[in-house]
Amino acid sequence: MTATPVPALSAVEARVLGVLAEKQRTVPDTYPLTLNALVSGCNQKSSRDPVMEIGDAEAQEALDSLRGMTLVIESSGGRVPRYEHNMERVLQIPTTSAALLAVLMLRGPQTAGELRINCDRLHKFADISAAEGFLHELAARPAGPLVVELPRQPGSRENRWAHLLCGAPAADQRAAPAVAALHDKEDGESASLRSRIEALEATVAELHALVAALQAERK
Repeated sequence: MTATPVPALSAVEARVLGVLAEKQRTVPDTYPLTLNALVSGCNQKSSRDPVMEIGDAEAQEALDSLRGMTLVIESSGGRVPRYEHNMERVLQIPTTSAALLAVLMLRGPQTAGELRINCDRLHKFADISAAEGFLHELAARPAGPLVVELPRQPGSRENRWAHLLCGAPAADQRAAPAVAALHDKEDGESASLRSRIEALEATVAELHALVAALQAERK
């Protein structure tokens, strides 16, 4: 199968696709996702940048558009429709690369070190160089790059990476905010602690989404 050129997604479509890729790894027992669970994942306050407030209609419109690109598949046969992503097959990338793309779609531009930590629940990279290797493969994809390495900002020790599924990064994404420079200076233990706290917050959000989905199916 020939790899698909880089799709042009809206911010909502990228958030929906990223959530489906994330939840496939973090809550496999409830995957594929119902619309209700998907909306809850899109609107999480933790592990999201920017935080969004997406309604059912917006999410459904994004799903329909992604289905048209075959990036999302709808499951049939249950009480309510369920949705799963088809990113690896359509873009012809391994699951490891899909994990990196998902985290970039959900959390915005990040350094390879940040991606290694933030991808931990989706894929465990042995070290930063392992993450960088897959990032460079995504940047050199023959059918079109899926990520780009941004210029290093003053005060930063690492370059950040951004996904290209919504087009070239905006100017405000290219300019690293002050907090990003501060994060670059944190040691590994502080970054790891922050990641564990965010993972716990995400788990709580996932449990809330699961309860909401079960309640919806009983109605």
